[in-house]
Amino acid sequence: MGNEMIPDIVVGRLPLYLRTLQLMSAEGRQVTSSQELGERLGISAAQIRKDLSQFGEFGKQGTGYHIDYLANQIKKILHLNKSWDVVVVGAGDVGHALSRYQGFSNRGFTVSMVFDNDPAKIGQKVGGFIVESIAELPELVEKAQIKVAMLAVPAAQAQQVTDMLVKAGVKAILNYAPINLLVPQDVKVQYIDPVLHLQRMSYYLE
Repeated sequence: MGNEMIPDIVVGRLPLYLRTLQLMSAEGRQVTSSQELGERLGISAAQIRKDLSQFGEFGKQGTGYHIDYLANQIKKILHLNKSWDVVVVGAGDVGHALSRYQGFSNRGFTVSMVFDNDPAKIGQKVGGFIVESIAELPELVEKAQIKVAMLAVPAAQAQQVTDMLVKAGVKAILNYAPINLLVPQDVKVQYIDPVLHLQRMSYYLE
């Protein structure tokens, strides 16, 4: 089944399955079931089986799933059987934290460049990286063939920087700016806005 045929909501659950399987493997487990996965994730076993069946047959009725095998298959589906270089744009508080975060490298992503437009930050060291001028972004990103970016710039600058990233060949953007971005159809954007999540949860507060 082609990528365009798989609902994005299904793709979005695969990293949850992968993370849970990796935790089980770290616990010394070898086999699990859709029922157990569902109980850990708050997702029905039927939904898990349906999701996985869209990519193939990975388990057997009565014996369940071999944890390491299923984890490796999901990594292949998500193209995480290789490491993706990532560029961070914005060397403020969020960008600084992203460039120093140690949890990317063992999960398929490696921060390789950091950019900013503030003369006071350009040339400074952030998370082991020398901050490059955003004016150099198009050439450096295209030359390195980087496909993934994390955007941590003010909302007013986000679209302009996004246009630069897209022109340089970036196909996936994790956006921390509180604004919706306009991108071509072949570019994927995910949004991280803590305020939106807080506002969603505040609905349930009394």
